[in-house]
Amino acid sequence: QVQLVESGGGSVQPGGSLRLSCAASGSFISINNMGWYRQAPGKQRELVAQILSGGTTTYADSAKGRFTASTDYAKNTVYLQMNSLKPEDTAVYYCNANLRFYRGWYYSNDYWGQGTQVTASS
Repeated sequence: QVQLVESGGGSVQPGGSLRLSCAASGSFISINNMGWYRQAPGKQRELVAQILSGGTTTYADSAKGRFTASTDYAKNTVYLQMNSLKPEDTAVYYCNANLRFYRGWYYSNDYWGQGTQVTASS
């Protein structure tokens, strides 16, 4: 059974920083990609940052220059360092991972974390 466990959310004043972590556990053999999405009230879930297994990282325009995604594959963990937080960054942040398995054949599945609240407010 695969689990994605997130931590690090919270409340900060605008201009503050937070660091999110997401650790994947289970019987997968490798990670195809890991990343972060967010969903604000009344809005659709949107991509914040995604890291492919080759190292390429994609950011939403709203995150460029302020957020940095990184991975520690030895720990199966993805991080999101968020600086200069703005009120519009307030949302539930979800970890996403596409994992590869072998059960006599290779296949991949997508998984989501439980979500962690990030609030930037004065």
